[in-house]
Amino acid sequence: MHAITNSGWVEVVTGSMFSGKTEELLRRVRRAEIAGQSVAAFTPALDDRYGTSTIGSHTGRRIEARVVDPDEPGPAIHDELNGEDVIAVDEANFFSEALVDVSEELAADGRRVIVSGIDQTYRGEPFHPIPELMAVAEYVDKYQAICSVCGEPASRNQRLIEGEPAHYDDPTVMVGAEESYEARCRHCHVVRRD
Repeated sequence: MHAITNSGWVEVVTGSMFSGKTEELLRRVRRAEIAGQSVAAFTPALDDRYGTSTIGSHTGRRIEARVVDPDEPGPAIHDELNGEDVIAVDEANFFSEALVDVSEELAADGRRVIVSGIDQTYRGEPFHPIPELMAVAEYVDKYQAICSVCGEPASRNQRLIEGEPAHYDDPTVMVGAEESYEARCRHCHVVRRD
C-alpha cells in the first residue's frame, strides 16, 4: 500500500514467451513474503503445464496458487481472499476482460496486484486483456527474450506446428512451451497466410 495515499496499485509484467515474466512475478512475490506481506496467487484453470495449483517458471521455480475460472475470475478471487496484501496473477492473457475490473477493485481496496502475461498472440497482435491492464496499471515492465533464429532481442512468440510456423487461422490459444513456441524478433517472426 502506498503510505501517503493508502491506496493499492497494479503492476504488469509482460513480454514474449521465455522472457522471464513468470520468474519476475515469482521474484516479486518472494520479496513481498520476505517483507512480511501476505500473498495470494492465482492461475487460470487452462494452464496446467506446471501442475494444476502452481505458478511455475521455465527454470523450475514454483509457488502454490489457487486455480480460477479464466472467464469469470472475480467471484473466485474475491472468495479466496483472506486479507492478503499482495495478489499475484500469472498467465493473465488466458483470462477474460473481467480480470481488468478485478485488478482495479483489488487495487482500490489497498492491495498490490502483480499481473504477468504475454502481450501479443503468436500472430503479433495484442493479446487481451494485457493491453487493457497495461493501460490502467501504475507500473509496467516489458521483458524481451533472445530470438531463437538470430540472437537479437525478441518481443514476439513464434508458434510452431511440426517445426513450421503456424498459420494465421490457427486457434489463438494453445498451451505449450519449447515444443510449440520460440521467441523471435520482429524480423524473424513468421505468420503463414497461404
